[in-house]
Amino acid sequence: MRHHLYNPGFDFVIEPESFDKYTDRDLLQYCLGATMYMPGTNDFTTKILSAAMPGLTTIVLCFEDACPEEDVPAAEENVHRLLETVCNAVKEGRLAKQKVPLIFCRIRNMKQFEHFAENLTSEQVKVLAGINFPKFNAENGEAYFAYLKKLNVKFGEILYGMPIIEETEVAFKETRMQELLGIKEIIDHYHELVLQVRVGATDFSSCFGVRRGVDYSIYDILTVRECLCDILNVFSRNNEYVVSGPVWEYFRASKQMMFLDLPKHDLEDCLMKRIPIVNLEIDGLLRELILDKANGFVGRTVIHPTHVKFVNALQAVTKEEYDDACQILRNKSGGVVKGASENKMNEVKPHTNWANKVYMRAKAYGVIQNESAFIELFAVDD
Repeated sequence: MRHHLYNPGFDFVIEPESFDKYTDRDLLQYCLGATMYMPGTNDFTTKILSAAMPGLTTIVLCFEDACPEEDVPAAEENVHRLLETVCNAVKEGRLAKQKVPLIFCRIRNMKQFEHFAENLTSEQVKVLAGINFPKFNAENGEAYFAYLKKLNVKFGEILYGMPIIEETEVAFKETRMQELLGIKEIIDHYHELVLQVRVGATDFSSCFGVRRGVDYSIYDILTVRECLCDILNVFSRNNEYVVSGPVWEYFRASKQMMFLDLPKHDLEDCLMKRIPIVNLEIDGLLRELILDKANGFVGRTVIHPTHVKFVNALQAVTKEEYDDACQILRNKSGGVVKGASENKMNEVKPHTNWANKVYMRAKAYGVIQNESAFIELFAVDD
């Protein structure tokens, strides 16, 4: 897989690197980008085999919220069949290995996880990247990761786990910090198996009977913002874990995205001044993505294919950011240096964690010339 294949003619300063489930975890955790959820009952096999969605690199086949309980057996059969077919296509040369997306399964509970895993074959595991654990908490987390570790040993393969933090114990202030620290104790024990930490802002919102409108970002919802703030505080300090952003719920039924006249200003300037770029729904997503990056989220969950290229485009790194990051990482003696563009102070030690994150995002999503290039990157029909 490689990001931005929907726009093959784009001129990067530095091209994004290719990746698959076997890529070193230190880089792979940054590569997921727009992670699209779909019901486990959906047969996505044809689209994978035909590379019908070149911008999509990560999919999650869901046995939980997106799948009624009575449909779970059929969903499991469907996913096993999909994994088998994709694996066979790779072995037979009908599908290039580098075109297999990162495939994850979102299990329903421990019992369902075990039932699904019992029917996994060693061949299927070769194209399965890992498991998403919904409503992950300090009580169920150990069992999930202990069983995941057994599967890794059984198959001699790598299957990653991604805890999804979305429970009321985190939503409510009086139990939040104890719960988050309990979760962290578990995942620290299985650190090398944790690819990302994911969040469920919709679940947090439901606890307080609120829902962000299309003109607002999740950061405007005070109770949810506090949850996200504390999750980042616990898990993203010193870049210990990559934390991905929550889903944006708004899309248009029509997949047509018109760019009659590209804005003349930088992307962030347009969005903050509410100068229209694409449409109401996508502009809202883009505003939230800018705030994601400012706060340290990397990538996010998506539930509609039209969101994919926008999420992934915004993960790219500008040349100025990249040059500053490289300057900081090269300077081993510490101190303060003038930024590469001579417009800012780079204080080496305090900015090192930022620089490492930018450098990894650059490898995953590429380096672009400046902020105007974000629009050029996603302003194509795919």
